[in-house]
Amino acid sequence: MRYSTLCYVLFLILFDAFLVESGAAGGEKDGVYIVYMGAATEHGSSKNEHAQLLSSVLKRRKNALVHSYEHGISGFAARLSAAEAKSISKNPAVVSVFPDPVYQLHTTRSWDFLKYGTDVKIDLSPNSDSNLSSRGNDVIIGILDTGIWPESKSFSDKDMDPIPSSWNGTCVKAQYFNSSNCNRKIIGARYYYAPDDDDDRLVDTPRDINGHGTHVASTAAGIMVPGASYHGLASGTAKGGSPGSRIAVYKVCTPYGCAGSSILAAFSDAIKDGVDILSLSLGYRSRFSDLKEDPIAIGAFHAVENGITVVCSAGNEGPSEKTVSNDAPWILTVAATTIDRRFKSNVVFDKNKVIKGEAINFANIGKSPVHPLIYAKSAKKADADESDARNCYPDSMDGKKIKGKIVICDNDKDPNLYYTMSEVQNLGGIGAVLVDDTKRGDASEFDDFPMTSISSRDAVEIFAYLNSTKNPVATILPTTVVSQYKPAPTIAYFSSRGPSSISRNILKPDIAAPGSNILAAWTAYNGEATDKSKEIPKFKIMSGTSVACPHVSGLAAEIKSLYPSWSPSAVKSAIMTTGEGL
Repeated sequence: MRYSTLCYVLFLILFDAFLVESGAAGGEKDGVYIVYMGAATEHGSSKNEHAQLLSSVLKRRKNALVHSYEHGISGFAARLSAAEAKSISKNPAVVSVFPDPVYQLHTTRSWDFLKYGTDVKIDLSPNSDSNLSSRGNDVIIGILDTGIWPESKSFSDKDMDPIPSSWNGTCVKAQYFNSSNCNRKIIGARYYYAPDDDDDRLVDTPRDINGHGTHVASTAAGIMVPGASYHGLASGTAKGGSPGSRIAVYKVCTPYGCAGSSILAAFSDAIKDGVDILSLSLGYRSRFSDLKEDPIAIGAFHAVENGITVVCSAGNEGPSEKTVSNDAPWILTVAATTIDRRFKSNVVFDKNKVIKGEAINFANIGKSPVHPLIYAKSAKKADADESDARNCYPDSMDGKKIKGKIVICDNDKDPNLYYTMSEVQNLGGIGAVLVDDTKRGDASEFDDFPMTSISSRDAVEIFAYLNSTKNPVATILPTTVVSQYKPAPTIAYFSSRGPSSISRNILKPDIAAPGSNILAAWTAYNGEATDKSKEIPKFKIMSGTSVACPHVSGLAAEIKSLYPSWSPSAVKSAIMTTGEGL
């Protein structure tokens, strides 16, 4: 696309209005740096031009250039020493030089435990026999994420029109992925080498082995799929926000994270390809003091200037203020809300007294309270820290006291819940009750292990029981679904809050959408990149602003299909001023 120099001038003016210079153009160590040179010229910038600039400061070195940004954005990523980065930053054609940041997916799970997640919009009584919305057929949503599992029913192209003539993208051929994996629904697929990735064939492919990208894509634009559920939970008809829209996949995330240099490369390609909406459910945990060093802010700016609406997740570091990420003014930033569905896993103790618990587990250890119950603090090792023991930290509890019992663990030190689960299991515990006020509306999944979360208020009663009886007993019930739960929606506890750390005058997030316990399509990867496994669920439940973001991306696509001439600002304004439906 052509790009005017006026846009570049406006870009710098806008940055000067909002930013405080960090003064660290070159960084402090050797590694991959992003060299940002502003907007592309009318004739575009070329890889050769970038290589020439790079050679002006480099001694002989092979494979220094990692990515070259040529469409809408001008710049490149390269392996540089700190001294070389500082030298190249002095070139008058360079706006900024900064170390390549690594972003993470915006779910409420760590990367190691993303196998437990998922999201999608549920329509329990669809009023149409068609798989497609009446709109959206020529709108293209670009998904920057972990890739896609193309065999999912959510991505069928049945009854879809031919691919729009405006599409300039491609469906790359790679390991476990070829052009036949694209269709009239998934019309494009690219992947990006992260600078520090190992030689991993499952990384170098648009195929999603993680599940996150598939979940996000189906939430934004999945077609109607009747009979969707996760092991019978959250059953109904699953569909995305804009079932008729097309999907373009940009795999920028690997098991090592989401490299900023890859993200910027995807923005550049998306501008060239002709997408209408870009959806990013990822972010950087630290806030950027200078947006000229934030690849998402840079890429989004140039995408918006090329008529693309950019929707990003707000982050999961709530409820403290000034924790919102992706807070550049030109981004549509999305917070997460709860929905009117809860996953109940109650605790039964004493003489069939019940405490409400919230979690997803499929264990069945009986309805009657017959299992011995212990507070983790009471099982503390002699040389262990009491706080560690209360929180069920590794190597803090006596296994002889834990074996065969249900263990009550605190969560005031915010440990990883799955490490807590593993520790209790390894010591022979038969279940766990987590005292945790942060899980309201966000059910963690523990598979076939009986584990649930209760509030600190409800915990008072069970602790009183523990202190009043010699042989306390309890049981944990498997999950059941509570529908039409009130109050709903409420802002999810984990959802990052504003205002922007850049300036209190930038009010972020912009909008909130469902982001707790959302069902959506999932990868069928089970160690093989094929669709042979029939036992792996094809839908899963996940929470996070990650899953709130594609709800808004789908809505933006529906608006764009109705008003194709609207600018990103108009689309953003329409969503923010009529947001009751979210």
